[in-house]
Amino acid sequence: KPVNQMSLKLESRSVNESFARVAVSAFAAQQDPTVEEISDIKTAVSEAVTNCIVHAYPESVGEIYIWVGLFDDGLVRIRIRDRGCGIADVRQAMEPLFTTLGGERAGLGFAVMESFMDKVRVRSAPDRGTSVTMDKLIKGRGDGQS
Repeated sequence: KPVNQMSLKLESRSVNESFARVAVSAFAAQQDPTVEEISDIKTAVSEAVTNCIVHAYPESVGEIYIWVGLFDDGLVRIRIRDRGCGIADVRQAMEPLFTTLGGERAGLGFAVMESFMDKVRVRSAPDRGTSVTMDKLIKGRGDGQS
């Protein structure tokens, strides 16, 4: 059970991506992470939220739900979900360089999330949405827990 948690709901607009990144990292700062750990969290959140904006709601504006839980052992768990179009084949979507959009999209979103976080789990169903849960164990914790 988390010792502290927060929830946030945003519209899937590009202008909200930076707010989501900063809000999550500011909340996670309670775990006393290093600058590098905060940067990792910001990058992963940015990728997950961008996926919602670009892929989940390609023709409309929908809602993005963010939950962050902080645990006694230094774990930061972040869940970012949408109720968009969903992913037909999650395994394929998580392959580096796979993209359904082409063009400027590199298809590296999930690979980036996995490289910056300790664990990434993706659940999705077509027409029901996608949930991305990311864990980061804060190892560089100082004495900020008093």
